Amino acid sequence: MVAAAAARDGTRHHAVSEAEPLSVSAPPLLGRVLASQRWSELCFLHWRVDADLVAPLLPPGLRPDECEGSSWVGVIPFFLDRATLWGSPPIPYVGAFAEINVRLYAVDAEGRRGVVFRSLEASRLLAVLAARASFSLPYFWARTELRVEGDERAASSRRHGSGTSHRMRLRVGERIEPRELEVFLTARWGMFVRRFGRTLFVPNEHEPWALHRAELLDLDDGLLAAAGFPGLADTPPDSVLWSPGVTTRFGSPRRVA
Repeated sequence: MVAAAAARDGTRHHAVSEAEPLSVSAPPLLGRVLASQRWSELCFLHWRVDADLVAPLLPPGLRPDECEGSSWVGVIPFFLDRATLWGSPPIPYVGAFAEINVRLYAVDAEGRRGVVFRSLEASRLLAVLAARASFSLPYFWARTELRVEGDERAASSRRHGSGTSHRMRLRVGERIEPRELEVFLTARWGMFVRRFGRTLFVPNEHEPWALHRAELLDLDDGLLAAAGFPGLADTPPDSVLWSPGVTTRFGSPRRVA
């Protein structure tokens, strides 16, 4: 009956696939590797959020991805270096900086799971401009820093212009075998971007994460509020993890229906 009514009024209904299974290992990239980066000293801070709050913030063609009955928002400080483009040697200076991003989790009609970035802080202006121009990523030029002090990691950022800031410190704990939630929050094999009126899926691959528990010691964050989640940083995160890092490769973008 629904199909018949849709045929009469001209409405098109697209089948929605189940989300692809979670996996600690990436599917192989198809085609040429467009870029690669080393990600080191990653600090994963995550909060549970209602999917109804996430949905309006996603590009068209996507729905919130959920685990343990909720969607999630993450704040992830780390150090990026050894960046390459189209097979180039690692780019010095411009391709090395501390980054702090705020990200959501989404799935498309084909079941592909990926991240949606709400913001990315970086200290290299040329890298900010290049990422905005090439992938329409919401990078912001900021003064960023990531420090390693024994088993503690400290990150900070302050945007040029607005002054939106972040400061956090955590202590690294023992290594863990990831459960479903840890895999959900870290093993993401692509990102969704909105470019020229189209939603695109950009696949990536890297070795499985080495994950450690971590204890948050200090947090003063304005990035979550700027990303559309006011007051969330006033509550403790629901998951705190750390990883020494991975080397990541990116493939060709694919259009989302």
